[in-house]
Amino acid sequence: MPLSEHEQRMLEQMERALYAEDPKFATALEGSGLRTYTRRRVYQAAAGFLVGIGLLMAGVMIPDQIWISLVGFVVMLGCAVLAVTGWRKAPKPGDRPAAQGAAGGPAGRQPRQKRSMMNRIEDRWQRRRDEQGH
Repeated sequence: MPLSEHEQRMLEQMERALYAEDPKFATALEGSGLRTYTRRRVYQAAAGFLVGIGLLMAGVMIPDQIWISLVGFVVMLGCAVLAVTGWRKAPKPGDRPAAQGAAGGPAGRQPRQKRSMMNRIEDRWQRRRDEQGH
């Protein structure tokens, strides 16, 4: 459901206030750092998957060393899970995932500080709604 014009303006005001208050944090919310992080994570998982295949093959070729194959399988499975979860969490190039950036972005903030900022934003939002009589 698209936002109304009033909601769009309110959102733009909140974005401008966020950029004015903490530009570094606002930039982290844009998602470019998150995209890079998830892409790197998927590449690392793919490399780990190849290492797991190598261990699996080595365990099959070396007699009486089946445990190497088991370790290779576990490495492959773990890396496949990491790659799939990283791929699903990766934002699309045109998206602006503010909620995802706040939760997992490399902003370097303490959770208490994020919450207090969110509380301030919510308080401002509530004040504006009250001023307009909604």
